[in-house]
Amino acid sequence: MNSILLSSLGHSVLRSSLILGLLASQSCVVAAETTVSWWRDVTPVFKRSCNGCHNPNKLKGEVDTSTFAGLMKHGKHGANLIAGDPAKSLLITSIAGKEPDMPKEGDALSAQEVSLITRWIQEGAKDDTPADAYSTRLKEPPIYTQPPVISTLDVSPDGARLAVAGYHEVLLIDTASWELASRLVGESPRIESVAFSPDGQSLAVSGGAPARFGEIQIWNVPEARQIQGFRKTSDSLFGISWSPDGTRVATGGADKSVRVTRISDGQELMKFDNHGDWVFRTTWVADGTRLLSASRDRAMKLIDATTGQFIDDVNKLLEPIDCMVRHPREDWAAYGGDQGGLRIYKAKENQDRTSGNNDVNLVREFERQPGPVQSVAFSPDGALLATGNTGTEVRIYETATGKRRSTLTGHAGAVFALKFSPDGQRLYSAGFEGIVRVFDPATGSLKAIFFPVPLTPVRQTAGN
Repeated sequence: MNSILLSSLGHSVLRSSLILGLLASQSCVVAAETTVSWWRDVTPVFKRSCNGCHNPNKLKGEVDTSTFAGLMKHGKHGANLIAGDPAKSLLITSIAGKEPDMPKEGDALSAQEVSLITRWIQEGAKDDTPADAYSTRLKEPPIYTQPPVISTLDVSPDGARLAVAGYHEVLLIDTASWELASRLVGESPRIESVAFSPDGQSLAVSGGAPARFGEIQIWNVPEARQIQGFRKTSDSLFGISWSPDGTRVATGGADKSVRVTRISDGQELMKFDNHGDWVFRTTWVADGTRLLSASRDRAMKLIDATTGQFIDDVNKLLEPIDCMVRHPREDWAAYGGDQGGLRIYKAKENQDRTSGNNDVNLVREFERQPGPVQSVAFSPDGALLATGNTGTEVRIYETATGKRRSTLTGHAGAVFALKFSPDGQRLYSAGFEGIVRVFDPATGSLKAIFFPVPLTPVRQTAGN
């Protein structure tokens, strides 16, 4: 339904006779001896006509029709339905009649659909949602016949573990042997970002199932055990980052929001809604009192991490931003743009700009990259900046001068993930081809190359 579900009670008396008539004719929809099912019969109607405007991220009228539990919560005008009494249920009075209040846009529900929902309420509005209806968790780790695209990776603070995104899982790799140490299989089919906690004992994961849910996972790394899992939105979550004290994580989302979530209980401590497009990256600045977010709307926004108050756009709005990373020693951040831009900005108010929108926080602009920039990484001392794009190379620059130090070749597709080891002796790269490469950033030489997932050969059938 494309506006608030509930209208005034003044319509209810007028429509009571219509509702009773629907009850009398309900046998044309479902056989009289068959009980109407919430999951089988009612949910498909709501998915088609209601959930677009009545879901956890778009609660028009404070009504959620996407789940039984959501529907049973009171909306702006009170209870949505009274089990056993459709004539007094606001849900029915809003969808019934020649000119129903809902949906505001699109076709009205058919008489058969209204009759079906009416009968479901008359029969007691029972919930028969299957126990695993919303679960996407795999019973066993996935089997790979070819390497999956690697969307993200991170290195533990001690350098001993590499966390690499797979399908429905994060793979922990022993960096001494390049052997698979653990498989962290969770709910989200698509892993969008991973980040080790400051102490290295936990791993935060963000992702989800596009257009279905966005999720945060927290894993105990030594035990390879998930300790928290929170579904926060109805679409994917990106760019997870830890607060300096390790008690909170920040995420961006396909719903254009930035969130701060407490990891102990999943409570949403802050939500920021001033972006105009997907938010791909977050990072904490000013000793954790502020957040910096980066979005396809071209803005890097500075946010009060406690109140969610918008402070300022730190950059000139030049191009959609695909990736961002904080400088390890300064309150600076480098971003990569969709048009090949690579720039470093101060993470501070932009109050000195004029009506000409001067780029006063710009620290350095680098040469234009050969394609949209998909990944950026600072070395541990901040002296080097590495960048990957949709082409087949990684470039390493001197932060202080902007001079290109080396060009790392051999990639067969876009490079979505880059990370320096804590000692600065290695640069990990991965992306479209599903291979992890390990380079010496000082010389540009390739030190190792491996598949992070276990590959199962495709079984050949007779005659092939």
